[in-house]
Amino acid sequence: MEEDLELSENSELAVTESTTLYKVAFNAMESYIEIYLALSKSSDGFSNIQNLNLDSRESRLVVIHGLSLDLDPDTSTSEEIKHEVERMLAVTLDTESAITAGVYERMRVFANSLVDSLFEDTDQLRALSADYISSKPELLPFFQQLAGIRSKSELKREVGTASDKNISKVVAQKIIERINHNLRNRLFSKERLLQAIEPTLEGIVRDLVGKVLLENIVADALSDLQVPFMRESEYESLKGVVYDFRADFVIPNAQNPVAFIEVRKSSTRHASLYAKDKMFSAINWKGKNQMLMGILVVDGPWTRETLRVMANIFDYVTPLTRVSQVAEVVKAYLNGNKTKLKWLINFSIEEAN
Repeated sequence: MEEDLELSENSELAVTESTTLYKVAFNAMESYIEIYLALSKSSDGFSNIQNLNLDSRESRLVVIHGLSLDLDPDTSTSEEIKHEVERMLAVTLDTESAITAGVYERMRVFANSLVDSLFEDTDQLRALSADYISSKPELLPFFQQLAGIRSKSELKREVGTASDKNISKVVAQKIIERINHNLRNRLFSKERLLQAIEPTLEGIVRDLVGKVLLENIVADALSDLQVPFMRESEYESLKGVVYDFRADFVIPNAQNPVAFIEVRKSSTRHASLYAKDKMFSAINWKGKNQMLMGILVVDGPWTRETLRVMANIFDYVTPLTRVSQVAEVVKAYLNGNKTKLKWLINFSIEEAN
């Protein structure tokens, strides 16, 4: 099943008054990021296990899933979890798993409530109508499953544009026609619908990991040291030799940039492609601004060779778990310690004549 369902996708912009799967996931992501950061700070990056405060179920969930412990957050005690953590000190905590476990949990609870209301409101789908579809855009992922529409592109092609914020009456009528045809040929249970939208939930979480999780951790590290910065959504562009574009973070601002930070999650499969993109951006910006520091914060299984090559262009290439140390470097550079700058890039484009 394709995963590009028509859901709101603009991070903070996606969170409005209506309650959608995306909004629930976004709020849960922010909540668990706060819990993760509090645990990380209190335990010196999870290195001082005894300082972990695991009184709340949420904090136990973060540690258990971050380390893939075979424990239950509902029944395990703090002492049991700490004992397991100490027994497995060589296993590093996976940030994404630690945070997204709770996000998935909340999304599934909310998805269950949506399906319950759908079946109750429509007399077990027997009274489903175009008016109901139009009035309940937050149920779009379930309407798509009932209609046999697998993706955003198919939705647009077959019935028109719709989102979890708005379904026009014209589109709703086309959707109900497809649903009615499917309902004559097969039965849809609550369990089947919930199972069918699992790829949708995974797509939402993947989107939020890129847009919210990684960058919020970096922002928190900079804020802790009172390093001024602007995020991508807060400025127009950072000037470069070839093109003007936005970095994930510019420090202190785009008018007088001293440093930029790019944040990227990768996999061994896509590492080379992502590396080329990030390296060109760094050359573009550092070539225009001679004393500009370039920092790349990475997460995921990058290849060793790819990281080594990127370190020949970026001043610092660091894992997400060490972002606090990089924040200290940036603060020192802002305060005038020029030894922190590692690479100067001389790059210009001029007319032949």
